[in-house]
Amino acid sequence: MQIFKFGGASVNSIDRIKQVSEIVKTNNHEPLVIIISAMGKTTNGLEKVVNAFFDEQKENALQLFEIVKQQHLSTAKYLLVTHYNQCYVQLNDFFTEVEWLLHDKPVRSYDYYYDQIVCSGELMSTCIISHYFTEVGINNTWLDVRDLIRTDNNFRDAAIDWEFSSAKINAAIQDPITITQGFIGATYDNESTTLGREGSDYSAAVFANILAAKNVTIWKDVEGVMSADPKAFPEASLMSELSYNEVIEMAFYGAQVIHPKTIKPLQNKRIPLLVKCFLDPSLPGTIIHSKSKKDLPPITVVKAQQVLMHLSTQDFSFIGEEPMSALYQLFGKLKIKPNLIQTGAVSLQVCLDDHATKIDLLAQEASVFFDVQVEKNCQLLTIRHYTPVIVERFIENKNIILRQQTSETIQLLYS
Repeated sequence: MQIFKFGGASVNSIDRIKQVSEIVKTNNHEPLVIIISAMGKTTNGLEKVVNAFFDEQKENALQLFEIVKQQHLSTAKYLLVTHYNQCYVQLNDFFTEVEWLLHDKPVRSYDYYYDQIVCSGELMSTCIISHYFTEVGINNTWLDVRDLIRTDNNFRDAAIDWEFSSAKINAAIQDPITITQGFIGATYDNESTTLGREGSDYSAAVFANILAAKNVTIWKDVEGVMSADPKAFPEASLMSELSYNEVIEMAFYGAQVIHPKTIKPLQNKRIPLLVKCFLDPSLPGTIIHSKSKKDLPPITVVKAQQVLMHLSTQDFSFIGEEPMSALYQLFGKLKIKPNLIQTGAVSLQVCLDDHATKIDLLAQEASVFFDVQVEKNCQLLTIRHYTPVIVERFIENKNIILRQQTSETIQLLYS
């Protein structure tokens, strides 16, 4: 059993959907579960629908959803000949599910409506691709993942009921090729939920864990995991092998790689994760597994739009347990993750992503315990496996505000 996950970029055009079918044809020598995201920018389009609906702009919401509908119908018409009518009937069920909601008025939370509407993107994309596979001779079974993955009702970041979901998935996956959705699940009341950031990758890991898969392959539009963003750093190199721990470290510092919650279900059963390029499947890609890899190149991550918050005790007393405990309670309350903290005797500095509303609230509430100053327009550079030469190159002509380092990782905040 293998798990393949195709993201939105890999199914955002007719040619790319055809490329996905070729990849599946050459890898169908053993059972496959294929997890597919919403096509291209569909999620962004559906988010606009949610916003209009929640602002009680019903006609605008319906018009915005009509755009999404027509995009999918157009894709189906270009792809399908003999199976278009069957695909249309199924798509229409998904359209009706959303439009029925849009004709009502919002009486529940924004996150609830977000999940009910946005989940349609994955349902529509998998419907079209399943019918296309059938038309080109790839026999497959389409499953609604909302019948398989049961969650709590923490909309937009739902937690999975593993026992219930395991029983459902093991009973449902019987055929050589199964197509289903990433990112979504459902409550015990059959209300749609989404699984939070990088939910589609996480879905693939959940299926792999439950089915004891041989491996998971995430198909991307890059050749594998790179040592830096190649758009910003042309010298970035492919890393052919990484450990689970290394990937978690990279993600913690802000690298757009694999989210730690995706790694955990795989790590628990030592299931390798492959990151491969759907534009050129012959490339080796990157394997992520339990083995440590030595002699890695310097791994560079830059986070822009950073804020440095300076916090000083109001009576010049030492930074102690009480103010620090209060500060961390504020982080939890506002759902803020500090990117870097440096503590002195009577002051500390905290580097944060610049979410304006959250920063203002944090500054306001922290002022009860501290004198607060905020410095904006900073950038945070993290280099793992750094060398003195690399560091010197990066700090040249930079106004370094804060510096932290261990033997393995250095972080530099500059303006």
